[in-house]
Amino acid sequence: MSSEDQLTDVDVAAREGLEKMGYTQELSRSRGLLGILFMTLAIMAVPFGLGAPLATGLIGGGPATMIWGLVFVALLSLMLAFSLAEICSLYPTSAGAYYWTYKLSPSGSRVLLSWITGWMTLVGNWMAALSVTFGTAQLVVAGAGIYHPEWIATPWQTYVIFLAVTAVASFFCLFFNRHLPSIDVACAWWMAIGLIGHAFCLPSKFMLVALSAEGRAGRHSADFALGHFDSSASGWGPGWTFFIGLLGPAYTFGGIGMIAAMAEEVHDPVSQLPRAIVYSVPIGAAMGLLFLLPITFTLPDTAVLLAVSSGQPIAVMYEMIMGSKGGGFGMWFIIFGIGIFCSISISCAASRATWAFARDHAIPFSHVFARVAVPPMTKEPIPVNAFLLSTTVQVLIGLIYLGSSTAFNAFVSVAVICLGLSYITPIAISLARRRRMVAQAPYSLGRWGTLVNTLAVLWVIFEIVILCMPTTVPPTPTTMNYASVVLVAFALFSAVWYVINGRFHYTGPPQVDDIHPSSPEMVFEKNKSDALGSTSVTPV
Repeated sequence: MSSEDQLTDVDVAAREGLEKMGYTQELSRSRGLLGILFMTLAIMAVPFGLGAPLATGLIGGGPATMIWGLVFVALLSLMLAFSLAEICSLYPTSAGAYYWTYKLSPSGSRVLLSWITGWMTLVGNWMAALSVTFGTAQLVVAGAGIYHPEWIATPWQTYVIFLAVTAVASFFCLFFNRHLPSIDVACAWWMAIGLIGHAFCLPSKFMLVALSAEGRAGRHSADFALGHFDSSASGWGPGWTFFIGLLGPAYTFGGIGMIAAMAEEVHDPVSQLPRAIVYSVPIGAAMGLLFLLPITFTLPDTAVLLAVSSGQPIAVMYEMIMGSKGGGFGMWFIIFGIGIFCSISISCAASRATWAFARDHAIPFSHVFARVAVPPMTKEPIPVNAFLLSTTVQVLIGLIYLGSSTAFNAFVSVAVICLGLSYITPIAISLARRRRMVAQAPYSLGRWGTLVNTLAVLWVIFEIVILCMPTTVPPTPTTMNYASVVLVAFALFSAVWYVINGRFHYTGPPQVDDIHPSSPEMVFEKNKSDALGSTSVTPV
């Protein structure tokens, strides 16, 4: 039986659509709607995304910012998700945002704009993966502090732990690629069970507090849990303090578009990928509230939490809330497990983004990093060299921590900034051209498109301003936000490489007829009784 015969009709259609975009199917399609949705949720890793930068939420005002900031960011992130889903349904390729930018831009500027967007995508993916693996390393240090509070990890010790976490993620990505969808399912179950346990174990009296709205010993009233705001820790005024506290939610939802890099491993990307992007936001918001509400009802003294030497107060917080080291460690272990799962999934996505950009000759030694291989035990082709490049860059950038105690915040900020810029570039270009190119998108926003796109662009621009500011004032050399420094360094590198090589060899994605792969003449006509039905959407 030929390989062609072994493919499903949907996979054949997806492969043909990819070829119409100028690419050859090199990776195996192994994920359906639930598989890619679970991977999106694993990349978001809501309890980790909100728990790792918990200190920023406390500095940014405390409970009121944590709860209502999550709701605020989720609503605006939903606008961004709708906007990305619409374009993604037109061009479902691992090239993602830089391909979208190229196809939507005027012919005179499309090459340069796609180059810039591609580098923003690449740096955003690298920094997002780095922030997760490094944040997990800091969690290990915080967890050790539960039983050994006298131990203060040196920057080098934290860095070595980061290397160990990176090695674990790399091992699974390189040698268990075919099992990664199952690992994402396991992550989803781990988060669901963990959040349920989290809600009832912090501790069960939380439910009584929530119902009676009366604070007990060690507990808080509903007024405190939902409305307490204290800007004294930041040094900023009340308004800016609230926005500083949005780092956690912005970080959590910042990765919703990274899943586009997995487009060439999804069975029906025209339909399933946009849905996964959109569904992840309300699901993530619900998970976030389930995680944060028990914390705000049982929150210990903020001053004690912010004095934790590791910069990760969540372990100490759990110990104080639970009243025992064992209970605190059990709660900490839930978040640590999510960090490991997320490290695997996000490292995989970052490697695909690296491979896709190398495939279009946009990074040094592209011919090396564009190759795919079949490692032992994997039995599926994966971009091994691209994965190694992505990981090496992260390991080198992680050295910044040796000179700055707030490096984790810089990693997070750069990740969200670069990903946000890569997201809104094609959206803004589409808006500027009156959305003519996306008018027939399978996942169409219809008459709501202009409003939704505008809100998405404005939100990301404002988000970038917030993330470039120091968390506290006045800043010191060790507490300064170095996000802008890292961002400028990457921008200079990409500019120099463009002058040296890119302007001669980078011509953008493959030159094909300007017909998108999901247009009627190029889409497999599925059975009318398909249970999923149409992918068109009209937001309300």
